[in-house]
Amino acid sequence: MERIVTCHLIFRAGYECIHSSVIRIPKQANERMARGHMIYYSACQPAILLLLSGLQLVHMQSAPRFTRTPTDQIGVQGGVASFVCQATGDPQPKVSWSKKGKKVTNQRFEVIEFEDGSGSVLRVQPLRTPRDEGIYECVAANEIGEISASTRLGVLREDQLPAGFPSIDMGPQLKVVERSRTATMLCAASGTPDPEITWFKDFLPIDTNTHGRIKQLRSGGDALKDSHSLCSDSLLVL
Repeated sequence: MERIVTCHLIFRAGYECIHSSVIRIPKQANERMARGHMIYYSACQPAILLLLSGLQLVHMQSAPRFTRTPTDQIGVQGGVASFVCQATGDPQPKVSWSKKGKKVTNQRFEVIEFEDGSGSVLRVQPLRTPRDEGIYECVAANEIGEISASTRLGVLREDQLPAGFPSIDMGPQLKVVERSRTATMLCAASGTPDPEITWFKDFLPIDTNTHGRIKQLRSGGDALKDSHSLCSDSLLVL
């Protein structure tokens, strides 16, 4: 009679590996107990298998947890709005977007996922008022649980913009540079208070903490002056 035991793969030739954690022991093998471990001996080819009695290595799973939640935005009709949502957990949570309890489905709505599967960006373009206004929900779910975060989108017409509303005075220009050379792009915006500029690449936000080649530089000024942001990449080819 053959025995099937689970074990760590510490063995020599003569034992058949069924899968990563199961080994078939030939019926002619002798066995004995020693200090809580099962030690098997083969008359032909000695081998030692260490088995921790009754111990199972359990893979710990965890419920979803947000690492980045979307923030409320007010956009201009005909413009664009991008909401970022990322989560962690084990298994990796799946991030989805909805409005009024229904999944967002529209040609003007695009969901761009991060390459590492950590989340996605909901991009709305061009904005329409009042159709696109309302509450949007980001849901992160895995086998353990589900969490959600809400954000609000407002859309104004050009004649509704309040004084000091942010405007881009100079956007980044298309550039072509040699490989291994530095590319510098300028974005200038004005508004009251001083606008905060965020850079995106392929519609995904650039994290300068994880992209060692990319740096963002800012030149200060008061609320009435432009806020400048420089994004440079020594290997960026546009």
